[in-house]
Amino acid sequence: MAIHIRRREFIVALGGAATWPIIGRAQPTIPVVGFVRNTPLAAATPLVTAFRQGLKEAGFVEGENAAVEYFSAEGRDDRLPGLVADVVRRMPAVIAANGVTALAAKAVTTTIPIVFATGGDPVEQGLVTSLNQPGGNVTGVNFFDGALGAKRLELLRQLVPKAALIGMLVNPNTTETEAERRDVQAAAQAMGQKLLVIDVRNERDIDLAFANFVGRRAGAVLVGAGAFIFANRTGIVAQEAHHALPTCHITREAVEAGALMSYGTNIPDAYRQAGIYVGRILKGEKPADLPVMRSTKFDLVINLKTAKALGIEIPAQMLALADEVIE
Repeated sequence: MAIHIRRREFIVALGGAATWPIIGRAQPTIPVVGFVRNTPLAAATPLVTAFRQGLKEAGFVEGENAAVEYFSAEGRDDRLPGLVADVVRRMPAVIAANGVTALAAKAVTTTIPIVFATGGDPVEQGLVTSLNQPGGNVTGVNFFDGALGAKRLELLRQLVPKAALIGMLVNPNTTETEAERRDVQAAAQAMGQKLLVIDVRNERDIDLAFANFVGRRAGAVLVGAGAFIFANRTGIVAQEAHHALPTCHITREAVEAGALMSYGTNIPDAYRQAGIYVGRILKGEKPADLPVMRSTKFDLVINLKTAKALGIEIPAQMLALADEVIE
């Protein structure tokens, strides 16, 4: 069963008008973009804002010379194929999606252009055959979040060198998160660091995972990659604060919410770039001719207020390396 939950309410919440053209109406002069995610739209506000900015940079202003329809499986991946099939039936000019959703869309259409933003390897995921020459109807942006797990573990160990055990949250069964799991486990073994990896698929799993970390006396937690983790960052940060556990995330948004540290690429900027690609396709370029863009800037963000609350002294060398310090 396809779902597109509270689409109008979401549009209003983001500050737009609920009277924008929707895909079922006759709008021959205004191209319509389908923005589709498997995770809740409410948690993706920074990504939507950045995507709109990219569209604008490419010459398309939402509500003026382009329309965007928002769809979400609301965290129910079992509903994703039906949702994507529904979007394809509406025949948008372009589909913009995260990695898992883009893969589902690719299975349904070979003609509608698809622009993805993914943290996994797009070739490994089966989205494109080549980064430089995507071919077909799919291209997008790769922001490498899963590939940095080992580096995040190293940074976390610098802050909690006495932690005998470090926990790790993983949302399983995607190529991105499974590759990250393997990398972190190999790095932990090489460092001689004991690791407790717990799979999480829903909010209850997250609560139980933190109870397990506390029960096993984990000294810190490494928070894994993926859209599910990003969508649930607020709840995860609340658990970290409740149990006074130092953590390392991928996104600066988690640090803004109160996490101790993050190291990764700027994911909203990847969505801005995706918006630019969508705009270029709306102007007539083909996905097959647009190489997959790759993020090259990695940011270390530290929350000094959280460090103080946890009684952690941030080494001067790490502070000097930080791209952003939240006080």
